[in-house]
Amino acid sequence: MKTFIISFKNYIGLILLILLNLSCGFVNKVNFNHNHKLVPLLTGLDVLEKNQFNVLKGKRIGLITNQTGVNKNLVQNIKLFMNSRNVDLRAIFTPEHGLFGSVTAGKKINSNGDKLFGFPIYSLYGDSKKPTADMLKDLDLIIFDIQDIGIRSYTYISTMGLAMEAAAENKIEFMVLDRPNPLGLKKVEGNILDINFQSFIGKYPLPYVYGLSCGELAIMINESGWIGTDKCKLTVIKMENIYREIDPESIYKNWVPTSPHVPLLSTPSYMVSTGILGELGVFSIGVGYTLPFRTIAAPWIDHDLLSDELNLLGLKGVAFRPIQYSPYYGIYEGQQVQGVQIFITNKKLADLITIQFYFLEVHNRLYPHKNPFKIASKEQVEMFDKALGTDTIRKVFSESFDVRSIKNNLLPELENYMIMAKKYYLYD
Repeated sequence: MKTFIISFKNYIGLILLILLNLSCGFVNKVNFNHNHKLVPLLTGLDVLEKNQFNVLKGKRIGLITNQTGVNKNLVQNIKLFMNSRNVDLRAIFTPEHGLFGSVTAGKKINSNGDKLFGFPIYSLYGDSKKPTADMLKDLDLIIFDIQDIGIRSYTYISTMGLAMEAAAENKIEFMVLDRPNPLGLKKVEGNILDINFQSFIGKYPLPYVYGLSCGELAIMINESGWIGTDKCKLTVIKMENIYREIDPESIYKNWVPTSPHVPLLSTPSYMVSTGILGELGVFSIGVGYTLPFRTIAAPWIDHDLLSDELNLLGLKGVAFRPIQYSPYYGIYEGQQVQGVQIFITNKKLADLITIQFYFLEVHNRLYPHKNPFKIASKEQVEMFDKALGTDTIRKVFSESFDVRSIKNNLLPELENYMIMAKKYYLYD
């Protein structure tokens, strides 16, 4: 089936942008209108609202969302839909962490027939991670409006893909209200998922950092046959006033935490840097303290020595400072740990995913008797491999703890992926 892309930007605005491109620097071109006033980013929800939700008229709607589904004024999509005479909202579906983003990662959430808003609320992180035919029987359209973070192992994109699959199977339309990728639309890093390691934290053959908006990713999933033989009838409501080169941190001002440990727009960059390592359960990565994903620490580490050794590597776009703290909960709760706080000073220059492996290289040199792959349980090592989407990297790396040994695996040539991905770009 055909994928429809809806953009409501008028031609006058396009002409103005072209003229600005010829007369202004890049920052002005992207962020300012002809009166040099800041042009606000409009998400797909904002664009839909601006046009009074007219494209939804006459359709019975199920909404996949959570606390991140807000407009530019921080009003929840559910409220907007319920207040519009053009929207017939019949059901809500929620991903991992629940409707309010308050449930701990990995904790099962059961559908309990809750009718907080007068219609059912179904969990897609419980007995079923995919909408069932019974859940969809009274619907014409499923809308996905959740803020994603641009990392393959974050489960919201798996929820989106499975819901698209259910829409195709039940002949229901699917719509994505597009939102920014906090890692940007140019940042691509990491190995392509080995399909043998497919899981809910890695469902599609993507790089670890895939450089697409959720709308672009939805088109890729649909057109690449990743949801089965049948495509869904997909529509993407594009964002406005965003371009591929722009860093979302400069224009996206109303960030709502996407889950309990992603409080800031900058957090996803640090998740790439430490999140895979955190699966081993050997080091504190700041989860359970005030700096989620921004530290690597353990009781036996000399923080000054580790910081000095890591800074001597001269890694581009990253710096380290010594830190010691006591986690409030989680691993090493109440114990003093020492290590480093990570500072990403230039996201464009930094190879984010390698930071945790450079840490492991230096850590092994300083503490060779503390091999984390031997300290971790079998289940934790398996989660490490699932997050990476392969066991090859771990096996090769653990032989020498030398980052150079895995450069070809961890930072592979991504030309083929980039060529494929470009076909699905919605933004220049």
